[in-house]
Amino acid sequence: MDGDNPDRRILGGTRTIAGAAVALIAVYVVVRIVLAATGGFYWDDLILIGRASTHNVFGWDYLAHNHDGHFMPGAFFLAGLATLLAPTQWWPAAVTLVVLATAVAVAVWRMITIVASGRPRWAQVVVLAFFLFTPMTVPSYVWWAAGLNTLPMQFAMAWLVGDAVLLCAGVSHRQTRIIVWRSALIYLVALTCFEKALYIVPVVFAATVLWCRFGALARERESSVPGPLAAAFVGAKPLWQVLAPLTLVWAVVFLSVTGGQGAAGRHSMVQALHLTWRSVNNAVIPSLVGGPWNWDRWIPSPPMGFAPVWQIVAGWVLLAVAVVVMVRLRRGAWPVIVAAAVYVVAAQFPVMWNRSSANTALELAQTMRYLPDAALVMTLGLALVLACPRPAVVRRRPVLPIAAAVVVVLVASSGWGLWNFQRSWRNNPTPDYLATARASLASDPDRIMFDQALPLEILTPVAYPENQISHTFGRIRPTVRFGAVTDDLKVLDQRGRLVPGGVTPARTFAAGRGSCTDPEVRSITRIPLSGPLIEWRWTVALSYCANRDGRMSVQLAGGEPVVVDVRAGLHVVYVQSVGRGTAIALRPLTAGLRLHTGEGRVGEVAEAALLK
Repeated sequence: MDGDNPDRRILGGTRTIAGAAVALIAVYVVVRIVLAATGGFYWDDLILIGRASTHNVFGWDYLAHNHDGHFMPGAFFLAGLATLLAPTQWWPAAVTLVVLATAVAVAVWRMITIVASGRPRWAQVVVLAFFLFTPMTVPSYVWWAAGLNTLPMQFAMAWLVGDAVLLCAGVSHRQTRIIVWRSALIYLVALTCFEKALYIVPVVFAATVLWCRFGALARERESSVPGPLAAAFVGAKPLWQVLAPLTLVWAVVFLSVTGGQGAAGRHSMVQALHLTWRSVNNAVIPSLVGGPWNWDRWIPSPPMGFAPVWQIVAGWVLLAVAVVVMVRLRRGAWPVIVAAAVYVVAAQFPVMWNRSSANTALELAQTMRYLPDAALVMTLGLALVLACPRPAVVRRRPVLPIAAAVVVVLVASSGWGLWNFQRSWRNNPTPDYLATARASLASDPDRIMFDQALPLEILTPVAYPENQISHTFGRIRPTVRFGAVTDDLKVLDQRGRLVPGGVTPARTFAAGRGSCTDPEVRSITRIPLSGPLIEWRWTVALSYCANRDGRMSVQLAGGEPVVVDVRAGLHVVYVQSVGRGTAIALRPLTAGLRLHTGEGRVGEVAEAALLK
């Protein structure tokens, strides 16, 4: 009967497994949509927006910017397009993240099915579930700037592994050309988004060598190919011939742009080792059991995972059990396990070295934003273990039900940890501030605004000049009118509302010796300050009374004179100028104009309510 046809049963099982994989990916995508929809911009995101708002997003100066040691023209380009489309609005960034994450999931499933081809399909679904729901990929996903770096790298690594294995398995000449040029293009895109993508080729080559030990080429052409290393090199030779020079050229470009310099400051070997161990022990290991469950955030830092001791111990125990099971059930699993472990540890050290300094807290390693590629390599390792043959003599055990039960428990644990992470991540003042500020600025589009710093919990001065509102809101519509002179100073408060502004008393100056009936300023006049000013953009609060309407210039030493329109009578004017020195120079520009100046201040713009 048809119901007893083995081919139909196999086909039905294949369809069921494919359906399970699609269902898992669908759940993953829904979770990613929720994460993106409830997220918002944070820290480096505003730096990307600021540069896209003040530069030509198609220009090399913008695309080749050395961003804290990163050379990422592709990521800058995507950020620029999103900023042009909807400045400071989250939805283009969210769409970008969801699309890229979906592409990564598909590429990982493709990689698993190619690498572990012919092995138990349900086991492949279990491996896919590990990647889709591991907490290691979440913190870098919700952070737009990090996602623009890591998601293209994950996609490229997974796709290139699949392509290299296909070449070693044997394909036609035409297919080889397609695979090689497709892989080269994908690799190049990943490189433009993140210099860490330079790790891709070593990972792909190592994975291909490990696969070739028991892959089709090693089995079928053992007489002509002496070993897995030669098999991997020969089988995918056209691919290596393109990727190797591309890697070399890009490395040279990266070094020429960044000078090989990462984050500023002195680095510490001891600190880097401590950070690397903290990343492995307090982030990677608890993630194996769905942790950390506890997340804390010290704004403006990102959330940090604090796994309890029992969760770390459980992670080590699960890892040990998994290693024993893989070694017993798959011949030749040891090299795969060692290679994956080496990558997970070794890939963390350069990042932690770059971040190590006397002021670096060890909790940095617990943000888990440096682990998505480690999660992918661990997934690749599981797929390679599946590709290994069973031992000649092994007792059949109900592995699948046990594995399925473990996966269900771990996915549930990961879900709880994800829920707590998301609650911590949403404790972010940036989205509300941006939305309120956009509405405030749009409510009075004709107003002259002075530049000012974003609130410290949004972006600190270390990001100057990208922490200035002229950079953040430089492309919003209607266009904000930024100027250097106003007689009605308004500023954005901590929540983004437009409120009366004032000037902090960094320096003060006394009233002039004249009076409104006998103005003292008739020609160039220096008004001494209470102390010296360093070179900076300062705001002068100047009260005056003038005998007529006219124009005068206000200047600080080392700066350009600012022309100010004055009105007859008693008024206050605010002037923003770059300069330094110990005095302000006033110069009437209109014939017959005379002024008397009152007490004033030189400092930063601030909320008037905070200056009382």
